[in-house]
Amino acid sequence: MANNKISWPPSTQLAPVPAVLLGCGNAKGYSANLITVAWCGIINSDPAMLSVSIRKERYSHAIISETGEFSCNIPIPSLAHAVDYCGVVSGRKVDKFKACDLTALDGEKISAPTVAECPLTLECKVVEVKELGSHDLFLAEIVNVRVSPEFIDEKGHFDLAREGLLAYCHGGYYNLGEKLGSFGFSVKK
Repeated sequence: MANNKISWPPSTQLAPVPAVLLGCGNAKGYSANLITVAWCGIINSDPAMLSVSIRKERYSHAIISETGEFSCNIPIPSLAHAVDYCGVVSGRKVDKFKACDLTALDGEKISAPTVAECPLTLECKVVEVKELGSHDLFLAEIVNVRVSPEFIDEKGHFDLAREGLLAYCHGGYYNLGEKLGSFGFSVKK
């Protein structure tokens, strides 16, 4: 099978990726705003850090650049419509919280808003910005994690997968399905 692969030009073919809602604003004169980002990932464990890539012309880029903080809200599949909307409509003209019937909660360690309907929120402070071309890469420290209690299982573990997991894959949103194993299952005896 590997011998008949077709070469394509360099492009953004990595998939699936998370589709997250970044909350920003509520500081320096900016109102609460949301942006959908699919280019997001954990980059370090100690300190806990993540990266997000945002196009320079996006309204949220300016907000996050100036305030130096944002919330990363992990949505469940039932929020797919809001996730899509927040990625295609500009917060310059629309209150996305209101338009999507989402609840803005104050951050505990940041001034940026968080999304009550998302079961997991990572509160982040930007530590570095790398200019890459079409996007800037924001490297941020996770300064607080908030979880919805209904996603805590009987053993006290966070179980985001109980409602399904929302992913983005080349223009489509997907509810990830069947669990195939747990970390380390390939070497367990």
